[in-house]
Amino acid sequence: MRSTFRMLLSGSAVALAALIVPLGLPGAAPKAGAVVIGGDQVAAGQQPWVVALASRDRFGPSRSGQFCGGAVVSASTVITAAHCFGRDVLGGDWRNARDLRVIAGRLDLRGVDGREIRLSQVRINPGYDPVTHAGDVAVITLEKPLPAGSAIAMAGPGDPQDYLPGSRALVSGWGDTTGAGAYSPVLRSAEVALLDDAVCQRAYPGNADGTYLSRSMLCAGEPQGGKDACQGDSGGPLVVGGKLVGLVSWGTGCAEAGHPGVYTRISAVSALVTSAMGTRHR
Repeated sequence: MRSTFRMLLSGSAVALAALIVPLGLPGAAPKAGAVVIGGDQVAAGQQPWVVALASRDRFGPSRSGQFCGGAVVSASTVITAAHCFGRDVLGGDWRNARDLRVIAGRLDLRGVDGREIRLSQVRINPGYDPVTHAGDVAVITLEKPLPAGSAIAMAGPGDPQDYLPGSRALVSGWGDTTGAGAYSPVLRSAEVALLDDAVCQRAYPGNADGTYLSRSMLCAGEPQGGKDACQGDSGGPLVVGGKLVGLVSWGTGCAEAGHPGVYTRISAVSALVTSAMGTRHR
């Protein structure tokens, strides 16, 4: 989670360990997700693969109950951060949140456009480690499919060119835009740079700020700070060249120099996602 740990959860009245920030919820928590800081509003039709996870019961009607983001990888499949289904985020067992929805095609969460779709199945990565945040991914099967053209391709294990340091990437979400709890009602996106693993390991060497594990994570940001995901952005997509390379996972603070955002490395979990799409196990 973003947070001040950045695990990003966005909108909740319950400071769900603010994303711990696994960037999932509003609140402060160790460090986890966030909404996009230093970005711009996304125009209609630009990023149809970006969706919101929502529960009005847990997070209230404001902003449609959004608390995390997600990415559409097939007409009936959305992937997000595993920590978005954690007790710290939802205040209890996620199975008891009966009104969980994926909201697609709604750029402004104050509106009623787009579609709200129930979750048919959820498969949380059995290898997810909530302590290190390694393997931070969950696969959602939708009760009803989305229109053709909504999905984005995932980077695979054989696509190292998608992770070249210096590549420009887009991170998108409805999270905190200031690091102080100002959650955006509209989808925003910011351009950040993929960073070399050595830079990420220096930022998160295994101290209280967290541990960067290059096999399952990547990090992105700007040397001077100013652009980043934040609370409420957890599970949202990081995209390079039209391909999904990461999901917002965790980090220290939001948009701070020397503390880039940390993302689940899609190439490390793409086989698991593909398997879940085929087997649809809970």
